[in-house]
Amino acid sequence: MLFRLSIPGTADNGGPNPDPVYGDQLRPFGILGVPGDGTPHVTYEEQPGSYGDGTAFSLQKPSYSIDGWNYGEPDEALMISPRTGPSVIGLGLLEAVPEDEILANVHPADADGVRGVANYVWDAEQQATVLGRFGWKANQPSTLQQTAGAFVGDIGITSALFRSGTCTPTMTACNEATSGADPDFELSDQAWHAVGFYMRSLAVPARRALTDRVALQGELLFTKFGCASCHRTTLHTGPADVDALANQTIHPYTDLLLHDMGPDLADDRPDYQATGSQWRTPPLWGLGLLQKVNQHSFMLHDARARGFAEAILWHGGEGAKARENFRLAAASEREALLKFLESL
Repeated sequence: MLFRLSIPGTADNGGPNPDPVYGDQLRPFGILGVPGDGTPHVTYEEQPGSYGDGTAFSLQKPSYSIDGWNYGEPDEALMISPRTGPSVIGLGLLEAVPEDEILANVHPADADGVRGVANYVWDAEQQATVLGRFGWKANQPSTLQQTAGAFVGDIGITSALFRSGTCTPTMTACNEATSGADPDFELSDQAWHAVGFYMRSLAVPARRALTDRVALQGELLFTKFGCASCHRTTLHTGPADVDALANQTIHPYTDLLLHDMGPDLADDRPDYQATGSQWRTPPLWGLGLLQKVNQHSFMLHDARARGFAEAILWHGGEGAKARENFRLAAASEREALLKFLESL
């Protein structure tokens, strides 16, 4: 998990306005001789609820705080947003979906209140504002920029795209530390593009349980309950520089658009054109292998959901109708929907 930081207002590129002392991302750790920024904490409060048949459930509501600031107090209006690492399979396929197809799914609110909007973000390579596709808020335009951003933001490695480190003027120890740049930045273009290509080319696992009657029933309920209004089952790729990515029919279960998910999931932190309660629809392909691959079943942007059911039950705003359809369904139907998700 990492913590995005910002204060009210926007940066020159239209994005979030970094905190003047700590920048746009909390760094809890530092290299030898360079203190980390501060120490984050999370606590949980259990919130009881029940399904329509009376079966009880409990959701864990997180609260976040940061103390032990090593470079002075941040701005008093500091906004914090926790983010867990999203799935990185199929990124090249999502990048190859034509912009027109994504924007064709933008529409006024339907009968269930679902609409979806695009985020437009700064592309540092093109020096232009373009459609956002990646990240929890669709705040990244490409896998290459997301890769370079992670290098500099997460481990302080500069590249041709982001040549400056993340030390703010007040961080004297950080600024005085020996740089690994040779001569201008640390990550070679060859290494950067190689990692970017690897990210783009990670394949999507095949769906399983294709003949399981319960899972197939769950697939029908996925649409009936309204889940597919945002988690669109089918998209298409256009031309691409890699043959395996070009002109494919794909089933990522996302529309790559922002949706208002209500106050319970809101981080109250704008990100380009995304409001504090809007999140990009996360792709669901490969979801059933989460436990096997990651050794946990935590979901949503801050990992508060302990499994598929809790993730659904946290849906609010545009997802409230689908959530209630699931919550009020018969136990057998709830089981079928979860079985379908396990098959992805």
